[in-house]
Amino acid sequence: MANIYFEFKQFTVFQDHCAMKVGTDGVLLGAWVNAHNENKILDIGAGTGLIALMLAQRTTSEIYTLEIEPGSCLQAQENINASPWKERITAINTSVQEYSRKRNISFELIVSNPPFFSNSLKAPQKERTLARHNDQLLPDELLSAVNVLLSKDGRFAVILPYVDSPLFIVDAALYQLYCVRKTMVRSAKEKKPHRVLMEFSRFRMKLVETELIIYNEQRQYSNDYKNLTGEFYLAF
Repeated sequence: MANIYFEFKQFTVFQDHCAMKVGTDGVLLGAWVNAHNENKILDIGAGTGLIALMLAQRTTSEIYTLEIEPGSCLQAQENINASPWKERITAINTSVQEYSRKRNISFELIVSNPPFFSNSLKAPQKERTLARHNDQLLPDELLSAVNVLLSKDGRFAVILPYVDSPLFIVDAALYQLYCVRKTMVRSAKEKKPHRVLMEFSRFRMKLVETELIIYNEQRQYSNDYKNLTGEFYLAF
């Protein structure tokens, strides 16, 4: 059974009422994304509120986070309210599709750790299925909403399975969203990439490609991983 809370250096995330628990993917995205005190940031898929809290720690930005599942949204709001940045973060119980139809603001930075299991066995709990499967948020729907909500000079960052990333890059280009930064993530040096962190811009630029290996030969966290996430994890 997962712990009911996960403690970071500057905030604590309770997760006992949230379908998806704190995981490496969210931590990676929250630490990796280029955040430069943008006026407004949007996090699509709040979950526990982890990524919004990480971005609040890193910036002075106003942050909005969307969550379709009511229980998860309530837990995200509770975690936000217990943090030092509750005045700057707003959790909204809605889908990004609905939010983009009613939008009246744009965002300089949008981030998402989206559901990415498709055509696979569903979880027995409806809430966990919403969090893990893309039935409620297809890649094209995500990109369409980002295209509506992203400011002219804005950036969009996402983490996806390695196998899904090439097609996502192609689909994003149809919305004039171009991959300008990409980090392949391996659990160990001898392993194949299993995740890809990607940043998109409305402007074509030379793609910057890097690699991140999480564990070293001794099966301990690598120095690169510690350097990336060190301002959050208590152990580093």
